[in-house]
Amino acid sequence: MKLTWYGHSGFRVESGAAVALIDPFLSGNPKWNGGWEPVSEGVTHVLLTHGHNDHFGDAVEIALATGAQMVCVPEIASYLGSRGVDASRINKGNTGGTVDCGGFSTTFVNALHSSSYTDGDATVYMGHPNGLVLKFEDDRTLYHMGDTDIFGDMALINELHQPDVGIVPIGDRFTMGGNTAALACRRYFDFSTIVPCHFGTFPIIDPDPTKFIAAMEGDGNKVRVPEIGVAFEV
Repeated sequence: MKLTWYGHSGFRVESGAAVALIDPFLSGNPKWNGGWEPVSEGVTHVLLTHGHNDHFGDAVEIALATGAQMVCVPEIASYLGSRGVDASRINKGNTGGTVDCGGFSTTFVNALHSSSYTDGDATVYMGHPNGLVLKFEDDRTLYHMGDTDIFGDMALINELHQPDVGIVPIGDRFTMGGNTAALACRRYFDFSTIVPCHFGTFPIIDPDPTKFIAAMEGDGNKVRVPEIGVAFEV
């Protein structure tokens, strides 16, 4: 499995024939100035944890340009449809459900957050926020937590899905901070690789993963701090 981080919570995940973008916040992302076009080359799927602008990002443009399958909750699906995305390209599910994406499955799991999209002067409700568990046919299982706080039922997510790779928000204010995120990883999961995200994008969240790395003392060998735009294997 190959991952590429584009800042904030945006990742490209490549495994076999599947090339998935998760939360493609590219245009307007202070940490990425390369646009959405090169990032979306060859993309087969776009997965959305929730509808906030800094996660939904360029989803519409990518969908219309690539014909990628869009994996999301029903409210986001409706909004995509209103923007011209063909319903046949939308693979919708909701918390607790699993959808077959072809080559991998996606399970929608709980996240403690909110979800809306600002479209001009209008605020559009985008359904319940989720984390996403991706199970590949011949590869590792990845859990992108989305934006969330810690919660006890993370233990059930681990019991049900046993994810190997965790993509974990650590920036505080809008998600868990570093100390709490480390507690979540150490108490509830047995990740072999932990990739921190949702830090350094805006001045009001933590600028770097220092707190998280310190709180992961003893398990720091599991942490892989990504570099923006640089692909790496997990």
